[in-house]
Amino acid sequence: MTSHFLLLVFFAACVSTVLAVLQKDDRAGQVRLALYIAGGFIGTALLLGWLMFPFPL
Repeated sequence: MTSHFLLLVFFAACVSTVLAVLQKDDRAGQVRLALYIAGGFIGTALLLGWLMFPFPL
């Protein structure tokens, strides 16, 4: 697993699963919250990567 995107998805899935289990009691709420958090992680990372693309090191 050398792709940064796959590592990002794996990290987002792990963190969002833990946060959803800690926040919600019912299974449907946990799944919905985990998907929402993971989508936020991935979407924010893609947006920030796209915004930083024009700026070279």
